[in-house]
Amino acid sequence: MEKLIINWDEYFMGIAQLSALRSKDPSTQVGACIVDDDKKVVSIGYNGMPRHIDDCQLSWEKGEGLNNKYLYVCHAEMNAILNTRNGTALRGCTLYVSLFPCNECAKAIIQVGIKEIVYVSNKYKDSFAVQASMKMLNLAGVKIRQYEGREIAISVK
Repeated sequence: MEKLIINWDEYFMGIAQLSALRSKDPSTQVGACIVDDDKKVVSIGYNGMPRHIDDCQLSWEKGEGLNNKYLYVCHAEMNAILNTRNGTALRGCTLYVSLFPCNECAKAIIQVGIKEIVYVSNKYKDSFAVQASMKMLNLAGVKIRQYEGREIAISVK
């Protein structure tokens, strides 16, 4: 039997996709992995409620008023940026993420100096949030590319 050897993109996207499985979002689980030029993982994140908040106490629905998850959830990219250890610099790093970043995450990505984004899906490409994100990332010179590696099956038994 031939041994499966994955390339770097597949490895880091696999980490992002495994991280996504930590999300309790019933509609979209997103994971992110930030990697430096030495191919070392600097940080990971997934979409979830802020730390120290019981995520059972807030809505996971796209509801009305205060029952709207978008008022509370931290996106995977933002969590990965905020989860860096000891204020590790992210300038020049690559972000692997399962869903193309929104405009709010794009601002943070640009501010910390991430140089490249590798994403799997851009299912919200027609939204103003993603169009604004694309515009800002292009203006800031952030390289953007869609993931073209194999899909690595992650099985939880």
